[in-house]
Amino acid sequence: MQRALIAGLLVVISTSLVGTWVVLRGMTFFGDALAHGVLPGVALAFVFGVNTTLGAVLAAAAMMGAVSFLKYRSPLPEETSIGVLFVGFLAVAIVIMSADRPDYVGDLNRFLFGSVTGLQNDDLVRQAIAAAITVVGVIVFYRAFLVMTFSETKARLLGLRPKVAHIVLLALLGLSIVSSFQTVGNLLVFAFLVAPPAAAALVVRRVPLIMATSVLLGSISVVVGLLISFHYESAAGATMALVAVALFFVMLMVSPATKPRVH
Repeated sequence: MQRALIAGLLVVISTSLVGTWVVLRGMTFFGDALAHGVLPGVALAFVFGVNTTLGAVLAAAAMMGAVSFLKYRSPLPEETSIGVLFVGFLAVAIVIMSADRPDYVGDLNRFLFGSVTGLQNDDLVRQAIAAAITVVGVIVFYRAFLVMTFSETKARLLGLRPKVAHIVLLALLGLSIVSSFQTVGNLLVFAFLVAPPAAAALVVRRVPLIMATSVLLGSISVVVGLLISFHYESAAGATMALVAVALFFVMLMVSPATKPRVH
């Protein structure tokens, strides 16, 4: 339980910081697609007996590359291209996972739904490294992320290189997703990526405060979710995610009935 708590808090740092920009830039659908788009890589990793994290990283890179390619080559809206890739990647994963191999079941369940109570110290080290990289990346590219959230043209005029910043943001998003699947599971990491930042954006306006509030709400979700899971023997990852979503509705009830404006 101690390792589960530490791992959950490290996940909150990664997903809250990146998730703030995902929410503010309206990239939630892409975040969802990427969270599920790593499944084919993991499934293939099982088939060939290689590290599942490596498979997830390669699949995430393939998804981001395909989205960038279609963004500039397809005349259709970006959401359409993302939707097509989302379905395609998910279909490939399901086809691979449908193989009648009983030894897949346990490992795939751990990936899909998390195994936060079965983590080892090495897992915590990897999660800590991912969280540290995320913190550094968000600090270094903060100004670029902020300006391009409102105007890519202005970011370009200021010499902030929005295309590079966008690639960095996608890389940080992929890192937070891949590094979090062992803790909360691939199917539930999206809840931590979106719910705490969205809830924070309802009650505060400045971006640094949104990040800090998001980390706070995410941490509460982890602690409360683990306690409920421990006492009532529910799935830890799902319980933590459910608390995060519940906190969003609580913030919605107490926030002013106005459209959030951030700066």
